Amino acid sequence: MLDICLLGTGGMMPLPYRWLTSMMARCDGSSLLIDCGEGTQIALKEKGWSPKPIDIICFTHYHADHISGLPGLLLTMGNAERTEPLTLVGPRGLERVVSALRMIAPELPFELRFVELTEAREHLQHGPYEIHAYRVNHNVVCYGYAISIPRTGRFDVERAKAQGIPVKMWNRLQKGETIEVQGVTYTPDMVLGPARKGLKVVYCTDTRPVPVIAEYAKHADLFICEGMYGEEGKEAKAREYKHMTFYEAARLAKEAQPKAMWLTHYSPSLTRPEEYMDKVREIFPGAIAAKDQRTAELEFDED
Repeated sequence: MLDICLLGTGGMMPLPYRWLTSMMARCDGSSLLIDCGEGTQIALKEKGWSPKPIDIICFTHYHADHISGLPGLLLTMGNAERTEPLTLVGPRGLERVVSALRMIAPELPFELRFVELTEAREHLQHGPYEIHAYRVNHNVVCYGYAISIPRTGRFDVERAKAQGIPVKMWNRLQKGETIEVQGVTYTPDMVLGPARKGLKVVYCTDTRPVPVIAEYAKHADLFICEGMYGEEGKEAKAREYKHMTFYEAARLAKEAQPKAMWLTHYSPSLTRPEEYMDKVREIFPGAIAAKDQRTAELEFDED
């Protein structure tokens, strides 16, 4: 299972009812955070989720509304007696940016590990998460992220028995481990069927609509996409500042056909995004104007 919570849905500045951009995923005891805008800690507290299990934080880019909450979050994690390393992922310059922010959080009881993205598309594995980063089109270097939870094939008891594989090895093989005993190697493919459909959440903010977004969002379980503007007449402003309107986001979803799309990263002037959703749903019926704390529990398909 994969838990997803939009901790903050605001862009540019926090509002009394809307914190800045942040999303958390939880799977198998590990948490992943995308962006850390101002108010992320308060949103976490309101949700009742702990920052201590956060193992990796992915940043789309380094505008303040996406990273200004980081120093306080690091201090809170340190005060929670965390000692395990924390991995930070983001565009080139990440270590320099974080080092500057840490002037107000200089001492931490855990190591920070940096992964700086330099290519248009990059892939990494961290804990239960398979992460694809893809460059989008903002006025600074900016990435979207596709977060996947792979699912191995079903364990085939009869194949395991037919090959004489000891029962004590079954569980380890099922978890993907390769075992060598007395010169004999046992591999997971000896006992597992074809890989089954996993879970995928795709996230992007601060970008113009570009084809790579729909490519990664194709058939996702959840597509979380910037909708900076819902009002009519904002198209030119969206193009100038390299953001998206609700309707541009909906057209990406129509092309990608995810199970659902949540809009996020609203302009401060957009006080009631739900008022514009009828027209959005004419383009993509599965669209939702998400609010802070919106949560989904995604589960593997039954088979």
